Amino acid sequence: MDTPGTSLNQEEVPVGAPLEWAIVDETGALLLDRGVALAGERDLAFLFAHFRPHRLTQEAAQAQSAPRGGDNEPDASQPPTLKDMHLTIGGLLGIRSRAGGSAMQPSRLIGFSPNQALFVTPPLAGGRPAPLMAGENVDVVAIASQAVFRFSCTVEALCSHPFDYVVLSSPGAIRRLRERKSIRVRTRLPVRYATNEAGDVYGGLALASGISASGMSLIAPRALGEVGERIKLAFQLRSDDLDAHIETTAVIRNVQNTPNADRMTTTHGLEFDPLEPAQQMALKSFVFDRQEDTEYWVGGSR
Repeated sequence: MDTPGTSLNQEEVPVGAPLEWAIVDETGALLLDRGVALAGERDLAFLFAHFRPHRLTQEAAQAQSAPRGGDNEPDASQPPTLKDMHLTIGGLLGIRSRAGGSAMQPSRLIGFSPNQALFVTPPLAGGRPAPLMAGENVDVVAIASQAVFRFSCTVEALCSHPFDYVVLSSPGAIRRLRERKSIRVRTRLPVRYATNEAGDVYGGLALASGISASGMSLIAPRALGEVGERIKLAFQLRSDDLDAHIETTAVIRNVQNTPNADRMTTTHGLEFDPLEPAQQMALKSFVFDRQEDTEYWVGGSR
């Protein structure tokens, strides 16, 4: 991926004066908007300690603001189809035999057939392939790019050449799921913040080191408030199938000072205020796309 801008060094970024250009990281995620001023040298040091700042060129800014094409939204009044799920190769699945056992076992999608059969890796139980039989029915939970789905399939074949894989019938009885657990994943996500809830200028920059569908762990160069206070947040979620901008407020649940090299940073435990449905789904998709912990499947997904 081309870097959207020119690399900056610390001497090129002013302190206490409005920026004449936006600053992004090497992926294009916005760090500081044009017109925002860094409050002090400590903020400048934090910027270069945790990110690789680039000056956003005019051409890159125009490219980023260009409208994006998208798929048509499925008709919410109709049951989802295989196409509506937007399953991707390598996507995480949970498979459970209806013959017995309540735990979902992790698997991966490796392909489709013209008749919409699914090719998947053998589900694992304790690191070993879970016992399946041709002809039995299974429940499947799929972590897709836009939602989490549950459906039923029949095991059509168990194959061992050229490698071990399972053929499942075309999905049936597809329905969306509402996840019960809030899974937290590690990340390095730039987050802009404003400590004045009524304000509209995100003058501060912080780093999300962990995120879930309900909150995040946010590292900043200083304490952003007291426990119980609210701050405004803005960040971008990006993956192969996702590009979503999130703006919300969050409640500070805990504050902890943490030594970091030769300086002190402050880690905040934040709980998001209720998100808009589209933002909530984007956040859940981002989290599920990055979670690899097979313990999520132990006990199933009701």
